[in-house]
Amino acid sequence: MDNKNKLTRIFQPSMRLYFILLVVFAAVTMFFDRALACAEVGVIILLYIYSRFSNNRRRSQIVEYIEDMADSVNSATKDTLVNFPLPMVIFNLEDGKLVWSNDEFLFMTGDREHFFEMHLKDFLGEFNYKWIVEGKKMAPDLLELHEREYRVYGNLVRKENESQREFFGVLYFADVTEYENIRREYGDSRPIVSTLMLDNYDELFKSLTDTSKSQLMSVIDDKIGVWSQDCNGILFKYDRDKYIFIFEERYLPEFVNEKFSVLDTVHDIVNPSGIHATVSIGVGKDGDTLAESFRFAELATDMALSRGGDQAVIKNKFNFEFYGGHSKTLEKGTKVKSRVMANAFGELISDASQIFVMGHKYADLDTVGAAVGISCISRKRMKKCYIVIDMDNNASKELVDRITTLPEYEDTFISSQDAMLRADGKSLLVVVDTNRPDQVESKELLMSCNKVVVIDHHRRASDYISDAALNIHEPYASSASELVSEMLQYLVEQSDILKLEAEALMSGIVLDTKNFTMRTGSRTFEAAAFLRRSGSDTAEVKRMMQNDFSSTIARYNIVKEARVYRDDIAIAAVDTQEDRIVAAQAADELLNIAGISASFVVFHEKNSINISARSIGHINVQLVLEKLGGGGNQATAGAQLQNKTYKEVLAALLNAIDSYIEEEE
Repeated sequence: MDNKNKLTRIFQPSMRLYFILLVVFAAVTMFFDRALACAEVGVIILLYIYSRFSNNRRRSQIVEYIEDMADSVNSATKDTLVNFPLPMVIFNLEDGKLVWSNDEFLFMTGDREHFFEMHLKDFLGEFNYKWIVEGKKMAPDLLELHEREYRVYGNLVRKENESQREFFGVLYFADVTEYENIRREYGDSRPIVSTLMLDNYDELFKSLTDTSKSQLMSVIDDKIGVWSQDCNGILFKYDRDKYIFIFEERYLPEFVNEKFSVLDTVHDIVNPSGIHATVSIGVGKDGDTLAESFRFAELATDMALSRGGDQAVIKNKFNFEFYGGHSKTLEKGTKVKSRVMANAFGELISDASQIFVMGHKYADLDTVGAAVGISCISRKRMKKCYIVIDMDNNASKELVDRITTLPEYEDTFISSQDAMLRADGKSLLVVVDTNRPDQVESKELLMSCNKVVVIDHHRRASDYISDAALNIHEPYASSASELVSEMLQYLVEQSDILKLEAEALMSGIVLDTKNFTMRTGSRTFEAAAFLRRSGSDTAEVKRMMQNDFSSTIARYNIVKEARVYRDDIAIAAVDTQEDRIVAAQAADELLNIAGISASFVVFHEKNSINISARSIGHINVQLVLEKLGGGGNQATAGAQLQNKTYKEVLAALLNAIDSYIEEEE
């Protein structure tokens, strides 16, 4: 009744003012003409009676109209709820108890008999409806129910009464099963383009008769064909050692789960000389076109080859994924590539206005030795060469101090700030002993130079320098100094090499080969022989690599903390600040212990926790530390972790080792 009275007052016309005015006029008229005044009073009374009657009738009509409209709205609302075409349910947010549902919901859940005193979980299982409380209108995940999939929408409803306030949730279920099936089928049927390359073709077929070559190639083709036949793809050979394999994306997880078993299958094939066949696989996915996917596959294949081959690499729009790569990198027997690269490098130096050389941060003997070799080539070509290095923070101070005494190296060693000021549009930047932009001495200089040459022997990481004008990347080489020494033989006369330059290059090779005991091939010794003929004194090289007494004590203090893990892995973890070189030497020292095939040293250095790793056995320390964001090669690797505690890093290292061993098994 109160609501009706309010509505009546709202729609009732205000006639009171008009009647007051009429009464005033009648009163005034009384002073001039009584008869006229009486007539006016009579008219006012009649008008008042008519107005009351009219207002009462209009009020009744308005109230009746409003009541009819309310009944219609309530009826429409009820009909909408009952006949809503989508499954719908209302439940109490506090305990999940059902309040009401339409028939479609009961049909969807398959329970039409039980409803009262039931909870939402009785129908939908462990369905999470917290997103409604958070103000969201759609569930983050699809609901799977009776082999159907539903997109769930919802909203919050509040009910208030005199005693309390209650909150209810309303859920609407849209059946998207067919749409999801089409979406999945679209994703599963997208074409994947992959390229397979027999990466040691020349070594495998060298000195074989035509009949033996044909038989061996037939076995390889058969192994690859068997591996690819179950996915209804297209495999065809377009070169003597290259294949293209196109298949649907639905089969890629199977290849990943089996870790591209064709790698091991092909590796089991051995030629009469005892050389195992190896294949590299590049997979391109998520390309907008087939051409882009093929380009991704080529980049992936190049990445696999640059990491030593015998592995599979998947390239999508954003990054690389690596599988395999556990076998040792084979040394390439031919020097044709070295001569071609050397000539191309010489032309780039001749065309440049000046040369800048830099390596990784905290430059070691291999970095400085390779840089000195580049300086020798630049001097022969009459080009000024600058070596960019942090003079106060490097691992080769004695070698740098000796080189700076030479008149040819006056003002050669400069800081990255000076290099930025000197650089111009025709400058050539040579990056040695690293291929990762985050590890170079000056990332700003790398981004500023238009032409960049990369000379490195580490396995390529996913974040490599990709826009280099020339990439001399040989993962089989022992060191960057070895690669530069090979180029020196083609670009300078032996007499042009200074004695100290030869010793600097030799020290780089000695450092990375651990005195010619690790990662050495015939070309390593050929490069060392060339440097020896160029005047290198091995005694001086040994003297440059000597440690002081305190560093020796620190190294053995680290070794003393070592513990054996999984029978043949030594882990020395010290929660103290240590020198990087001392830690690396400690990792080398641990390999001298009988039965140890890999070593890891965890230590603090300034604001980070570093890991130095070495291996002389079957464990690939690069693959272990790649899981922690590090890199290197099979025998030598390192990682640097920021914003983590000592215990967190140690736990992460143990998990990475366990994961690697499980993958190997």
